[in-house]
This record gives sequence, C-alpha cells and structure tokens, in this order.
Amino acid sequence: MAKWIDVSTLQHQLKLFDGNKLIKAYPIAVGKILSPTPSGTYTIINKQRNPGGPFGVLWMGLSKPHYGIHGTNNPASIGKNVSHGCIRMFNHDVLELSSKVSIGTGVFIHK
Repeated sequence: MAKWIDVSTLQHQLKLFDGNKLIKAYPIAVGKILSPTPSGTYTIINKQRNPGGPFGVLWMGLSKPHYGIHGTNNPASIGKNVSHGCIRMFNHDVLELSSKVSIGTGVFIHK
C-alpha cells in the first residue's frame, strides 16, 4: 500500500498512513483566518533542506503553488492558526516525516 498524509486543520494534526494503517500523528500549525490552509488533495512535489527564513530545517512543496509542509523557527506556533496557509511542524518532526515519504506522496487536507 502507498503512504499518504492526512491533515486536519481543525485538530491541528498531520497523520501519516500506510494504506489504512496509521504510522504516526504529528502536531501542526495551519493557516490563519485570512490565509487559510487550502482543503483538497495534493501531492508532495519537492523537498528542500535548510530553505531559510521561517521555514525551519526543511520544506516539502505541495502541488498547489506556494504551499508546503515545513519546519518552523517559532516552535510556540505549533497547535495554532498562524501561518499563511502552509502546514508548519516542529523541525524534528518534519525531518522524520520527510525521511518516511517520497516525492509524489498524496496529501489530503480537510477541516
């Protein structure tokens, strides 16, 4: 079975699945009211280590331009609605997640 990612913006949680088996759940920060995280089904199209700025240690770009899953330079923001629509993770979590998923992995985002 293929791995895929489920993102709940209401629960501030990102879950990694292998088929229908949950591998791990991670706490996340999501978009704020004026710049919400877009619901829909996307794929991971690239990965960049040490992208700089507020993106922490790793950026994984989604098939929706300008959106991605990334680390943070502000760990206190995790669990809140604070980003410009991206999915923010603790740096150690985004590194772990990146090591378990490949480019082309599906990402399902919902409330």
